[in-house]
Amino acid sequence: MKYRTETLAEVIEEITPLLLDHWQEIALNKNTIKLDPHWEVYENLAKMGHLNITTARTDKGELVGYVVYLLQPLLHYKSELSAVGDVFWLRPDHRKGSLGMRLLKVAEEKMRALGCTYIVNKTKLHKDVGRLFERMGYTAIERVYAKELT
Repeated sequence: MKYRTETLAEVIEEITPLLLDHWQEIALNKNTIKLDPHWEVYENLAKMGHLNITTARTDKGELVGYVVYLLQPLLHYKSELSAVGDVFWLRPDHRKGSLGMRLLKVAEEKMRALGCTYIVNKTKLHKDVGRLFERMGYTAIERVYAKELT
């Protein structure tokens, strides 16, 4: 497996079908909210240096996973740069062993190199990977509630 940082332009075509599989697996509200990435916003974030994509590829170059972080200053601590997890996914047939942890570690090292002092990763309660984050030294800090307004 090869892990590397890639630009949105480099991965957009390949990542789109994986995002659909990702959405199919984890979305709770598929009947009312359809997957429709706002690619223009992602492109603008990339241009501003606020988007980081770390990928996992097979030795043959096939994209099988990704971690996407949004880099931003913490609003209450403006001298600190944070990396907030947008999406993290590894194709189910590549979830054996420690591939997911290795992907996250490569992304974490990139965030450190970019000057991030804080990383926030999230997990869905119905597809909880919190134990993975805890093994990597992360601490659960809050629970998020959502309500669909239809």
